Amino acid sequence: MAEEQQEQPKENRPPRTGRGAQSSPQGSGPRSDRPGGDRPRSDRPGGDRPGGDRPGGDRGDRPGGDRRGFDRGRPEGPPEIELEKLIGDSLYLDNQAHAIVSRMRDMDSGTKSQLRRLYSAVRRAVRAPDSERQHEFVMLRARLAYTIARHGLRSLDQIEKLLLQVTRRNDSRGYERFKDLFEAIVAYNE
Repeated sequence: MAEEQQEQPKENRPPRTGRGAQSSPQGSGPRSDRPGGDRPRSDRPGGDRPGGDRPGGDRGDRPGGDRRGFDRGRPEGPPEIELEKLIGDSLYLDNQAHAIVSRMRDMDSGTKSQLRRLYSAVRRAVRAPDSERQHEFVMLRARLAYTIARHGLRSLDQIEKLLLQVTRRNDSRGYERFKDLFEAIVAYNE
């Protein structure tokens, strides 16, 4: 008996308006709450797809149904800087410096003073005696990794990888070219 009393007020309520498909019992009536609401869904651009006519379809075709993997066609980041090319080709060095600076402007909010401080550390490491130079560059890599993590400078990840290559090679020409690359980056970032 209590159930009959609770159902009775629901039957006496007027139908809801402005609530999309709930405005009529089957959802097949006209939708006056949206422009073009009287058209069936399959006549709209994109048909019944939730994504409409967007390129790439809906997100259901991606793993997990989320946005990860959206840039699947692009590599994770720019290709690594090749140390041998850097040592042998000045134009390659210049192009890499330009690419890093443009990535910095797109991705990061790093300041010029942070770059200049790192460049000063690179110059000090290059001027170190031969017996201490590799150690100075190892410590420079740690400092660079800290700066990247602390300030979110993801565009300098390439530089960190290159610094590892230079340190492992332990060659004075590699150290000098690394310094030249960093100098170019500081100059183009001004």
